[in-house]
Amino acid sequence: MTAGGNGIDREITDGIIEGKNYPNHTAIEFYEHYKEDIRLFAEMGFKCFRTSIAWTRIFPNGEETEPNEEGLKFYDDMFDTCHSYGIEPVITLSHFEMPFHLVKEYGGFRNRKCVELFVRFAKVCFERYKDKVTYWMTFNEINNQANYMNDWAPFTNSGIMYKEGEDREEIMYQAAHYELVASAQAYQIGKEINPNFQIGCMIAMTPIYPYSCKPEDMMMSVSAMQKRFWFADVHVRGHYPNYMRKYFERKNFHLDITPQDEIDLSKGCVDYIGFSYYMSFAVKHEADNKEYDYHEESAFTDNPYITKSDWGWPVDPVGLRYSLNWLYDRYELPLFIVENGLGAYDKIGADNMIHDDYRIDYLKAHIESMKECVEQDGVDVMGYTPWGCIDLVSAGSGEMEKRYGFIYVDKDNQGNGTLARSRKESFSWFQNVIRTNGEEL
Repeated sequence: MTAGGNGIDREITDGIIEGKNYPNHTAIEFYEHYKEDIRLFAEMGFKCFRTSIAWTRIFPNGEETEPNEEGLKFYDDMFDTCHSYGIEPVITLSHFEMPFHLVKEYGGFRNRKCVELFVRFAKVCFERYKDKVTYWMTFNEINNQANYMNDWAPFTNSGIMYKEGEDREEIMYQAAHYELVASAQAYQIGKEINPNFQIGCMIAMTPIYPYSCKPEDMMMSVSAMQKRFWFADVHVRGHYPNYMRKYFERKNFHLDITPQDEIDLSKGCVDYIGFSYYMSFAVKHEADNKEYDYHEESAFTDNPYITKSDWGWPVDPVGLRYSLNWLYDRYELPLFIVENGLGAYDKIGADNMIHDDYRIDYLKAHIESMKECVEQDGVDVMGYTPWGCIDLVSAGSGEMEKRYGFIYVDKDNQGNGTLARSRKESFSWFQNVIRTNGEEL
């Protein structure tokens, strides 16, 4: 995936093309800087650190029979560094990456073969780090591919590169099914290896409001929420909801869902729900949409009651409280906010400090909303980790200059910079938030 920009899509190329910029291939070089970075996280007072294990670092092509010891050793050292500061690793097994060989050879998760290969990878990780990691998530933001007409989401979620004339929607549902089966099988193996593991799913929580109190708008939002969050239904309840079975029937989708798959799904229900929250959406019903079918590329409409970020993302702190209530009412499982943050342009001031009060304002409003949800609504929130604690390459746009962190990394969109780390104003603010457990915001 090449670099994009604000309003400029990233390009997915068939391998590396000379002259194009692939920012994720070097990113902020955490591999070389992890000790320095974790020391800064500890200075802020982190109790946990969410990161991921790169599948390719353990099985470079995805089909090797023996894992890469050098890759495994890196995570041993990194987790040991976390523990030396009292920081608990929170690990995502597949965070928008898979071996490109599996994309080329099998078409990614459109092929059932990837279930077996992912489970092999998960088993190696569970066995190796059974005494170092307790909290796991299987697939990051698995439901983003509900936007199946977008090239980016199905590729990052499932390794799908569409071909001309294919039914994108049916392929997405098949790939998602194989991922859900892989997650359920991995869950069962993980619990056998260490019954104390806490293994969760991870979804992108973007609540979809009705544009108005018009009944058709309300029904449109119900349909949109179903199409976006059925993934969590399967993760948590262990079976497909009837509304999706009827939808597959109406669309004449013939998915490869075997009786053994259904057994695996029923035995692989997650222990908690991890989720990201950045924004809410609104949807309006169109008169010719008699079935209330939801197409993310065209369905959304502006919400006049909320503002937007520099990248056009709606800013809605109350939506986090709504999301927490919706998820807890529906599933009655502990909830873990594992991503929440503001991507913004940061400027170094004359005093060599980044005064990112806009980031503080955003996070403060969302943390206040979370506190109200816990104290007034009784929702079981097990943790909160902002995205991100340090500047990194933005997944959506491929930019370094869409910055999220409390820690500035000296690197620009073209890859220039020293990679030096420095504290922003928000660093000391969040340090105090952690110290007072959110009592002082």
